[in-house]
Amino acid sequence: MQADIHPAYHPKAKVTCACGNTFTVGSTRESLHVSICSACHPFYTGTEKIADVRGRVDRFKKRLAKTTTRTAK
Repeated sequence: MQADIHPAYHPKAKVTCACGNTFTVGSTRESLHVSICSACHPFYTGTEKIADVRGRVDRFKKRLAKTTTRTAK
């Protein structure tokens, strides 16, 4: 086996969420930045939070509105 090919392991890597929550995990990186964690994820909190990426949610809602008006007629 080759020696020294594995990355360094950090048992207390700091994870920072966009909501401000921080916690520690084991990782090969010293610090991680995430957009959604268990403190702000809709599944765990029971609140609705739409992570809109490039307006995809708005485009979907427009298409949905077109189909519902077409079927109502």
